[in-house]
Amino acid sequence: MQLTSLALRTAAAAALAASWLAGTACHAAPPSAASACPTAALRAAKAAKWQVDDSARRQALALQAVSCLASPDPVERDELAFEGLQTWMRTDKLDTAALQELRTRLSAQLQAPDPQGFARPFAALVLADVARVDRIKPYLSAEQRAQLVGAATGYLRGVADYRGFDEKQGWRHGVAHAADIMLQLALNPALGRAEHEPMLAAIAGQVAPPGEHFYRYGEGERLMAPIFYLSRARTLECADWDAWFAGLAARPTSAGAQQAALARKHNLNGFLQPLYVNISESKDEAQRNCLKPLLLRALKQAAE
Repeated sequence: MQLTSLALRTAAAAALAASWLAGTACHAAPPSAASACPTAALRAAKAAKWQVDDSARRQALALQAVSCLASPDPVERDELAFEGLQTWMRTDKLDTAALQELRTRLSAQLQAPDPQGFARPFAALVLADVARVDRIKPYLSAEQRAQLVGAATGYLRGVADYRGFDEKQGWRHGVAHAADIMLQLALNPALGRAEHEPMLAAIAGQVAPPGEHFYRYGEGERLMAPIFYLSRARTLECADWDAWFAGLAARPTSAGAQQAALARKHNLNGFLQPLYVNISESKDEAQRNCLKPLLLRALKQAAE
């Protein structure tokens, strides 16, 4: 799944979101921000290169690590909790019960209050790996996948905190982390047009969001990655892509402020240009023949 010119770290919307919300109502709420982060245990596990031989202890520690994702301490949040959870998932060290519980807790966390702005973005980042496990070694039901799509698209549509990196507090990066879930979902062959359409709508809403924010932490490249793979999935016709790109590049009905117009142009180009490069070099002829002229048109519209 290598994309040219891109180093990937490590895509009915209302119906899916409603389905997810209904599903989460039956589950317990995620641990509160006051829950203790098991910092010492995670440090010890990291020192042992994440080798925790006692499986039951490893599953329990993984679930306890969720409480660290809201921490204002970037070491607890990123270097311990996220790194440990990702390592265990990518080395097949978490059982299905733990993965299902992670999915439930993290999906709920995407909607929970987040006064400091860390809990939701890092829930999204870990959910990307929860989705990746299902892509590689399926364990979710069709309904659970639909709920995951609903949770992810609902979060991406609602992101309004565009903070990226802070020297003291580390990353937030909500749009990029949500795009990472979209990528894993876009790559999952178990999903089809019913899931892809709300993913496309959610991505379109954040490529050039309203307002005066200029993306500067690679958000455009992260958003373009799921689009690259969705366009290979053959679940949408070229006419569908024509309409999608036309809508993306269409000028807002209201003139708005000059700064907002400049931000829109900057953000559109940050998405369209890397996508054009990757589509141009794609070995998938049908993908290339459909999207390349649409991207050229969109780039010209963005430049006007």
